[in-house]
Amino acid sequence: MKPEDYSKVFTMSGIKRDHGRFKDIVSGKIRENLKKFISNGELIGKKGDEFVSIPIPSIELPRFAFGKNQGSKMGQGKGNPGDPVEGEEQEGGDPKEAGNEEGKHELEVDVSLKELAEMMGQELGLPRILPKGSHDIDSKSSRYKSIHHVGPHSLRHYKRTYREALKRQIAAGIYNPENPVIIPHKSDLRFRGWAETPRPQTNAVIVYIMDVSGSMGDEQKEIVRTEAFWIDTWLQSQYKGLQRRYIIHDAVAREVDENTFYRTRESGGTLISSAYKMFLDIIHKDYPPQQWNIYPFHFSDGDNWSNEDSQLCLDLLQNEIFPIVNQFSYGQVESKYGSGQFFKDLLEKFSEQERLVACRVQNREGIYESIKQFFATGR
Repeated sequence: MKPEDYSKVFTMSGIKRDHGRFKDIVSGKIRENLKKFISNGELIGKKGDEFVSIPIPSIELPRFAFGKNQGSKMGQGKGNPGDPVEGEEQEGGDPKEAGNEEGKHELEVDVSLKELAEMMGQELGLPRILPKGSHDIDSKSSRYKSIHHVGPHSLRHYKRTYREALKRQIAAGIYNPENPVIIPHKSDLRFRGWAETPRPQTNAVIVYIMDVSGSMGDEQKEIVRTEAFWIDTWLQSQYKGLQRRYIIHDAVAREVDENTFYRTRESGGTLISSAYKMFLDIIHKDYPPQQWNIYPFHFSDGDNWSNEDSQLCLDLLQNEIFPIVNQFSYGQVESKYGSGQFFKDLLEKFSEQERLVACRVQNREGIYESIKQFFATGR
């Protein structure tokens, strides 16, 4: 290797090492502020397909600190540190008008959703989810399992090639066992070939159900959207084939797209059973429970139109919903207008039901603990 080649190798390895150290520092900063990020909804607008932009405090890189000069050296003379060189203007304008506080600097870094999920899982101590079943649409996996007559020399199958040459020589009567010289011809060459084979893939569907009635204020709806972002992030790290469906409801339920779910500002009365019925329609139509991992998340302030409708909801949960879902998660977002009665009804009826996880979300700070509760079982 030439000297300049060594230089390139060491330079590249140094760059990789520095890049790795920088990533470690960034990860540390994110973990440091993860609770704040989870409680804050600003990341929703910065989410891409695979990455999210996260603002972190500027990183101070280490610098050399020089000692005092012992005697006269270059650069000695009149003046104080920071004085402008003669003929140059000093930056910063008039010192009399300058502020007296340190500026705040932030650095935006792109972090993959997978890395973000790993950090969240470690910080919250979330167990890995044990999926059930497999979807009937398989993913594809490529393996070298066939033999072709043509192909690149790197994929030549030597054993098959010499076997073909031996068969040809024996058939032609030119094979000599006393002097077994086998020279393959072009027609004898065989090459390994790859083929796609179906591979069962475990899939999951999340169904978000949000109460958008008049008792749910903008603050409560924003908490739901923030929590949905982090639920998405975690479940995407557990399932390759994650699908999402969105239901909003007041007195009537309707399925909406993701954009509408995150931006709707509706109001009206509350009839929770309408959302549960729509959820069941979606599941029975598109997601056979034997093949799909099903995660409904219902967020409400706990206010319902009547005791009769609450009883209908409890019946639907017990007889039709619990038997088909991995887990039913109910988050009660506290509101000064909501009664919160539905949370009490759930705990009174299903205190021993393993598939129900119900928690109260008092405010934005409560998002952190509620996510921990939702996924603590690893179901």
